[in-house]
Amino acid sequence: MMKRLLAFSILAMLAGMPVMAQDGPVCNIAAPDEAVELSLIGWSFPITDFYADEVAACNEVENISVDTQLLSADDAQEQVALALSTGQDSPYDIVHGSNGEIAEWGAPGWILPLNDLVDQYREEYNLDDIPETVWGNATLDGQILGIPIVGNTQHLIYRADVFEELGLEVPETYEDVIAICNTIGLDSEWDAPFTIDLSRSRGWELEFFQLLRAYGGDYLDEDNMPTFNGPEGLSALNTLAAVSESCVGPNGRSLSLNDQEVAMQLGTLPSTKMWASRAANMEDPERTQLTDVIAFAPAPRVTPDSPRAGLAANDYYMIPVATTNDPDLIFRVIMEAADAESQQRAAAVGMPARSSAAEFGGPYLPAANATIAEGIGNYDKNPAVSVVVTSLEQFLPLVGTGDLTPQEALDAAAETYIEEATAQGFIE
Repeated sequence: MMKRLLAFSILAMLAGMPVMAQDGPVCNIAAPDEAVELSLIGWSFPITDFYADEVAACNEVENISVDTQLLSADDAQEQVALALSTGQDSPYDIVHGSNGEIAEWGAPGWILPLNDLVDQYREEYNLDDIPETVWGNATLDGQILGIPIVGNTQHLIYRADVFEELGLEVPETYEDVIAICNTIGLDSEWDAPFTIDLSRSRGWELEFFQLLRAYGGDYLDEDNMPTFNGPEGLSALNTLAAVSESCVGPNGRSLSLNDQEVAMQLGTLPSTKMWASRAANMEDPERTQLTDVIAFAPAPRVTPDSPRAGLAANDYYMIPVATTNDPDLIFRVIMEAADAESQQRAAAVGMPARSSAAEFGGPYLPAANATIAEGIGNYDKNPAVSVVVTSLEQFLPLVGTGDLTPQEALDAAAETYIEEATAQGFIE
């Protein structure tokens, strides 16, 4: 079968025809001499479900058994951190992580550097098809720690028919977003006029980070002292609080990411800012009858000339240092799931990392690509940032409940960060 596919691909290229992706996963690895049991842990959304199935295809290879476990993001990250921090043999051979985990898991030495394997298999798997900037996002102190499988950002998803009926323009700034929310009203028949993920503390921190960067601020200075509680941080949190009050409201703050996705599909939500990894589901006629009226736009700005408040994110498969299996075999299993053909098929359900997969993607991709190109980048690969994130998660939601003002929340988070960062040696 693989020979026939290869022959067709060669003939197609010679004839100038586009090479189409095959129908399903294939694991083209020679069987190892002895039985090997591999374990993958990650979190579930459409494109990572796809990749997990691609990895599981290696179960068809003699002497290879693969177990795939997909949880919520928070649960998966917690389990990986707990397992790898013990210094004992890792129960996982492939761990799914995103940009934050490159620093959080890489800095303590939990993740295997892949430079030699990337060089060894660069030509066979056409690894130059993955942009250098994406490889850079996977690199810490010169060590490549992850194989990029997903590109991601947050952008607008909205009902074009509702906007047209109400005479609404697609919002370019958060001031525009709030004006739209005031037109629709929190007391309308909708679940909320507009949502962002404020159902969990991580959602508050993530949205704050994007707004902070859009205002020109950042978390830390060169001495690891907090700057997020300065003027830019206050502007960011004031904007976030205004969106929470005017747009999301109590009902919207109770909606998880899954709830918001389903609400868009069912037609009970007119607009949201959501991950591109979930946008592909808005084009699935088995999930929604609104495919003709759901539309996509780049993330809003905070001012007309600011960056868009959307980050450039990636997801990776990584190999723990403490794996008890052959890293070369694990790497090849990952690459069989993340080769060019697989990522071309993955484009139907998300935003792959490879350049060659872009032409196979859905109608949300222009909005996602514009957000990334005009957006705020991503978190600094400074392990102290994880302490900032934890501190902000503790206090930012208290703005939504009215227990703290924005400045009080930021100052409390800064105080907590300084104490913990000093204890961990990030501040001298």
